[in-house]
Amino acid sequence: MGPLKGVKIIEFAGIGPGPFCGMMLSDMGAEVIRVDRPGREKIATKDGLSRGRRSIVIDLKSRQGVDLALLLIAGADGLIEGYRPGVMERLGLAPEICLARNSKLIYGRMTGWGQEGPLAHAAGHDPNYIALAGVLNSIGPKDQAPVLPLNLIGDFGGGGLLLAFGMVAALFESTRSGKGQVIDAAMVDGAATLATLVYAMYSQNQYRDERGTNALNGGSHFNQVYECKDGGYISICSLEPQFYEQLLSILELDADYFSEQMNPEKWPEYTLQLQKIFRTKTRHEWCETLEGSDVCFAPVLTLAEAPEHPHNKFRHTFVQHDGFLQPAPSPRFSRTKAQLTDGSVVPGTHSRLILQQMGFSEVEIDTMIEAAVIETGA
Repeated sequence: MGPLKGVKIIEFAGIGPGPFCGMMLSDMGAEVIRVDRPGREKIATKDGLSRGRRSIVIDLKSRQGVDLALLLIAGADGLIEGYRPGVMERLGLAPEICLARNSKLIYGRMTGWGQEGPLAHAAGHDPNYIALAGVLNSIGPKDQAPVLPLNLIGDFGGGGLLLAFGMVAALFESTRSGKGQVIDAAMVDGAATLATLVYAMYSQNQYRDERGTNALNGGSHFNQVYECKDGGYISICSLEPQFYEQLLSILELDADYFSEQMNPEKWPEYTLQLQKIFRTKTRHEWCETLEGSDVCFAPVLTLAEAPEHPHNKFRHTFVQHDGFLQPAPSPRFSRTKAQLTDGSVVPGTHSRLILQQMGFSEVEIDTMIEAAVIETGA
């Protein structure tokens, strides 16, 4: 099931972008075995990022544990890890060691700053990475502090998704070359990549390096979030001329007065007028007026509301899985359809099964449990 059926990935457990990458690969049909650390809480949490994996707990601080991990790696197509630079090397699982065991291995490394550079060994989180990439400074209202866009740009878009793309690209290349390689995926690089259009516009003097002053970052009246009569919000992005004309027509606005769409000098004045207009009706009323038109409109929905919207329900954008509602796998495939399998699991749930499938006897498995080389989920 899924386009990556038959691909085997070893995921060294982490937080944020690493698990997201593992989720993306698992959603697409890859068999992902998560190597958990000893001592993790033995309960299954409602964690969508960990769906679809099997879990084995290995003590990587023991020589036997590292040897066991190397056996897993020897039979895998790829590996993903999100430790600080140097950690895998200190554990005895450096890329050169793993590639010596498995020359076709795709070794995916997920960090914030990258494997090399002046900041490579410093701690950091999503806001730091997107700040250094020049992205955070563009997000937020004019003359106010930058606004944190959750951790979507660094951790997930510029991190986990970037690594998943890199893994798939490298796996494809290895079918031709027969060789593995190392992927250095850094969130600061990924955040910068996501901002390619912004940097292109800036280089052509089409983008002001200031928050809330550009067509795409809240400066314009036609690409804006507006408050409604009931306190709800709607989003408008009537960027193209034909969509802008439809906005003016539906709202019965004076086309001559609003004719200078692309004049930044007029944007504050136009925005003020539209703010007054959109406060005259509730969000529901504006949905009845604008939804489905070419105005480029959508209501600003809460997390509770989004799964209930008719469009999302029709497309099954959200699904019940593992006892709770969560986003479905995407993108969609016409033939090799992605399908959710396992949900969140207790760390070590599959330790015994994985070792059995590797050829270890029950006596050998029990000996490793007694020596605390591995742990089970029991």
